[in-house]
Amino acid sequence: MSDLVPLYSIKVKCCYCDREFETSRVRPSLKKAIRRDTDFCSYYKAENPDFYVVRVCPTCGFASTENSADKLSDAQRAAFKERIGNRWNPRQFDGHRSWETALETYKLALLCAQSINDKDRILASLLHHIAWLYRYKGDTEQEQRFLKFSLESYINVFERDGVGGNDARLLYLIGELNRRTGNFSDAVKWFSRLINDQRIMDAAMIRAAREQWSLLREQMRDAKLDPDAILSEMEGS
Repeated sequence: MSDLVPLYSIKVKCCYCDREFETSRVRPSLKKAIRRDTDFCSYYKAENPDFYVVRVCPTCGFASTENSADKLSDAQRAAFKERIGNRWNPRQFDGHRSWETALETYKLALLCAQSINDKDRILASLLHHIAWLYRYKGDTEQEQRFLKFSLESYINVFERDGVGGNDARLLYLIGELNRRTGNFSDAVKWFSRLINDQRIMDAAMIRAAREQWSLLREQMRDAKLDPDAILSEMEGS
């Protein structure tokens, strides 16, 4: 098993130019993380599967993920062509990806998603993954910058779509990213909302929120803030 090649290729059809191209993936048997952060950033012994999430068409430069839009309107096509397609120099992204190459693919996917006005969930996920890439390198300033961008997009998802009983992960992430970016008061509100919403049946996310709520209390006490006062203010509003 130690000699197993970690990468394999799949064929993808570009939704902009309709050309078929190959992109690499990490074998499922090698995707087991050795540890995971509380916002789901994962760490691996060998190839990091997150480096290969973005598929980049070598011909036109359209970059996407499996969850991105798979059909483009005429307006989206025109917007992509103007912002990216007209400037694209054909190049390949199959095979092994370095950290630098992975970052390039994510930022390209972000530009594509912004150009076609893709869903806020897609933007939030791309921004969050970019923050993780900077975390891997220990670049706290850039990590925080992209965590804040990601948080803003996750909040946009909530405000546009609301949350049902099956979307506990969204509430959890908004709470956790608020905590990680130092917005302790907002983190209190989002974790409390998740824990107390009777519609939410996701026991794992509720348990995770309780664990982070306990950590948050300690952080707030260290910062001489009173979490109970914030909860009282919420109940009174």
